[in-house]
Amino acid sequence: MKMTVYLAGEIHSAWRNELKEKSEALQLPLEFVGPMENHERSDNIGEEILGPQPSSILKDAAASSINNLRTELLLKNSDLVIALFGEKYKQWNTAMDASAAISHGKPLILIRPVELHHPLKELSGKASVTVESVNQTLKVLSYIFEK
Repeated sequence: MKMTVYLAGEIHSAWRNELKEKSEALQLPLEFVGPMENHERSDNIGEEILGPQPSSILKDAAASSINNLRTELLLKNSDLVIALFGEKYKQWNTAMDASAAISHGKPLILIRPVELHHPLKELSGKASVTVESVNQTLKVLSYIFEK
């Protein structure tokens, strides 16, 4: 059985690549989807499709509607959501995606450093599993497929 996993979280570090490479090395039957990782394309997709917008606010709104559609469809069609909260970047999109996963009844693995325990305690309480690292996530994923 192959599972589709939506990878929510910041797009500035290589955590997705690390998770994909390590899961491939473990031969886990996983397909990964997620947000647009090209930040510039994500910011400009509204104007690419709809044409120039008269203000930066409308440019952001046009891009957001398309990015939200992408997230909604990919997340809804996933079997599992993994949401990484890092320490370096603002995490509003991660919180939104993790909350959407919970509201859609999708199993959620929440990755967060111990330093973020307190601000994420309610979200962690709703997640299926909370871990502190990509390696711990891989152990959970491996256990799912263990016979």
